[in-house]
Amino acid sequence: MLDKQIAFSRLDTAFARFLSQRSVLIDDQQRAFEGLAKLVSYHQSQGHNCIRINNEHKVLALASGLATLANQPNTPSPLVVEQDRLYLHRYWHYENRLAIKIQAMTHTRQPPQQLDDALDRYFTPSEEVDWQREAAKIAITQSFSIITGGPGTGKTTTVVKILALLQELADRPLHIALAAPTGKAAMRLQESIGANKTALPCSDAIRQLIPETVTTLHRLLGAKPPSPYFRHDADNPLAHDLIVVDEASMVDLALMSKLLDALKVGARLILLGDQDQLASVESGAVLTDLTAALPLHTLELKKSHRFGGIIKEFSVAVNQQQPEIAWQCLHTEDEIVSLLSSDLISYIAEQQLAYLSLVKNGANFTDIYRVFNRFQVLCSNHQGKKGVTDINYRVEQKLFAQKHIQLSGQWYAGRPVMITQNNAALHLYNGDIGLCLPDKDQNNKLMVFFQDASGQIKKQLPSRLPVCETVFAMTIHKSQGSEFEDVLLVLPESINPVLTKELLYTGITRAKKTIKLAASKAVFVATVTQKIERVTGLIDKFL
Repeated sequence: MLDKQIAFSRLDTAFARFLSQRSVLIDDQQRAFEGLAKLVSYHQSQGHNCIRINNEHKVLALASGLATLANQPNTPSPLVVEQDRLYLHRYWHYENRLAIKIQAMTHTRQPPQQLDDALDRYFTPSEEVDWQREAAKIAITQSFSIITGGPGTGKTTTVVKILALLQELADRPLHIALAAPTGKAAMRLQESIGANKTALPCSDAIRQLIPETVTTLHRLLGAKPPSPYFRHDADNPLAHDLIVVDEASMVDLALMSKLLDALKVGARLILLGDQDQLASVESGAVLTDLTAALPLHTLELKKSHRFGGIIKEFSVAVNQQQPEIAWQCLHTEDEIVSLLSSDLISYIAEQQLAYLSLVKNGANFTDIYRVFNRFQVLCSNHQGKKGVTDINYRVEQKLFAQKHIQLSGQWYAGRPVMITQNNAALHLYNGDIGLCLPDKDQNNKLMVFFQDASGQIKKQLPSRLPVCETVFAMTIHKSQGSEFEDVLLVLPESINPVLTKELLYTGITRAKKTIKLAASKAVFVATVTQKIERVTGLIDKFL
């Protein structure tokens, strides 16, 4: 039953042995059950909510005394069998709870009498279908709604108008929260909300009721590290009447379930995201599943207002798994989309010179931060040749050899870092970017400067930072919620399970002006033809 190609972790093995030793099975059946438990543990760690099982496996799991049927929820057990799926109990609970909560929100609200007039004021009447207007109509008449679309389709522009409309049509001012999975995504949403508010065709009073502050989901829910629990839950719900979550494709099953649990009765929830992007790092493909399960509550924005030309053609070809068309996009004369022809490390080092020049000349942090964020290297893998760790090390050595940085220790002026471990006390979270710079207020002592979602600048001693790493290059996963003018995508020299069309599409759509690709055609084609497939039961729960 076990796939000999699977590299089980020590945790998978220990967990399976722990369960099998406590089962009522013996000999061959006990060993078979241990193998089944090992598969469940492994596939959950790979992002699946559950595994598919046949009738023989179902009988074996139930005979162990450690699994119960899903229709017997009050019987505690570490495993749950539901139809042809086997879950770890916790993930079955998350999935089931999420479905129940969303189903309770899928009733249609009575549309206000003046809704069409109000929509005409915010969305210019047109003979063509205005997808943004249709999205607003769904969001206003439903308690739960999803607005999807690729880059530049106006998700944020639409939601700002929805917030104004809901405030206008409400009997009393609504208490609204804006959230995103990461600090970087929260910062982008906050900038966009602020930029779009001024153009709204509404009174200043309504405009003032639209919040501009965006928080991370963990801060909104009140994270209680190192536990997996939050301050806000079913017993202590959030006070908000409406919550908007941007970059919802990044939200995993557990976090989405806990968010729904924390909504008060009668609250609205609007999810924004691109369903074609990468699924969450942790278990589930929640946004993709919900858009498939709830078409009447989902509206896809189809017209791109700023993302076009060859970059869009490239992303569409990748997303539709057309590798030859996508490869041809890399050979156009304008080089907006192109293959990297020069040496990888020399090219990356050259792109850092403007940034390091500002550091050397003592420019202000805002200018340094802006120039650093103009260009980013995005890798498919963290480890291995052409992975993040490898490239960051080699770029540092190149810049040191060229005397653009001084490598006298781990910390040096100009070192960019990414936080990889949450620290609520310092308000620093996984994915936050900081720059190590001399602090003029402290006799040029090295400090690490960060800019939060509100634009506020904060600084910390390098020794006080949580776990972090150099970030001349980052993984495509970590880039979600970010945008850069110029992007270099780096794929490894051989195909691996991480490489998928969703990963490549996500990397491409981080770029605003240019994309270069460092990859062989064979690896590129294999990447485009490989697709993420996650095993879940969420869609089935809405049938």
